[in-house]
Amino acid sequence: MDRIFAARVFTELSTQLVRAFDAIYSGWILWNLFLAFIPLALSFWLFRRKTRSRSLLWWIVFVVFVAFLPNAPYVLTDIIHLIRGIRPGLSPWIITLFVIPVHLFAMLIGFEAYVVALINQGYYLRRLGARQFVVWAELIAHMLCAVGVYLGRFRRFNSWDLVTEPGNVLLKTVNDLTERRPLFVVFIIFVIITAFYWIIKQITLGLVLRIHYARAKVDIDQYL
Repeated sequence: MDRIFAARVFTELSTQLVRAFDAIYSGWILWNLFLAFIPLALSFWLFRRKTRSRSLLWWIVFVVFVAFLPNAPYVLTDIIHLIRGIRPGLSPWIITLFVIPVHLFAMLIGFEAYVVALINQGYYLRRLGARQFVVWAELIAHMLCAVGVYLGRFRRFNSWDLVTEPGNVLLKTVNDLTERRPLFVVFIIFVIITAFYWIIKQITLGLVLRIHYARAKVDIDQYL
């Protein structure tokens, strides 16, 4: 009886897991994370290379970096998928052990890509002797991303629409930013991005320092 009961429970949970995966996944996780990691990858090429030269190619890549950067904090708005995933008919175990962790992990990893990309930007500015502009560059990035997140979530624009239909993007952006409600939404998004960025940045830098300390300690211990 115990084996039969366990088999039934396992079968029911497996069925609900498949249903949950089919209902909430639909490819958005991998796609949004892919878009979020594009500016991260570009930031290493732009800001972490030994050379400081800024050729035409560098500026082209920088423009692409700026255009795709909002895709990283955009993952925060994927909370709507989490809300949709917590639906009647799904087991509390499936929601607790699958739906919530998958969504939170995807959102965290995507936003971490944004944080590291801007850390790389700050590193580059410090190398150029422009330390005083690091915070301002971060705030400008937050504001541009707030506008980009709004256009992506509410206007359903994509980064490549800047190339395929720039006039339409510009027109609707200007119209929205001159209206009170969209402007307020953009401001709220800016505040959320700024707050989350500061928190995750401190955690990230703390982990980096911890790793460097551990490596330095190991190197010193070799000579003791």
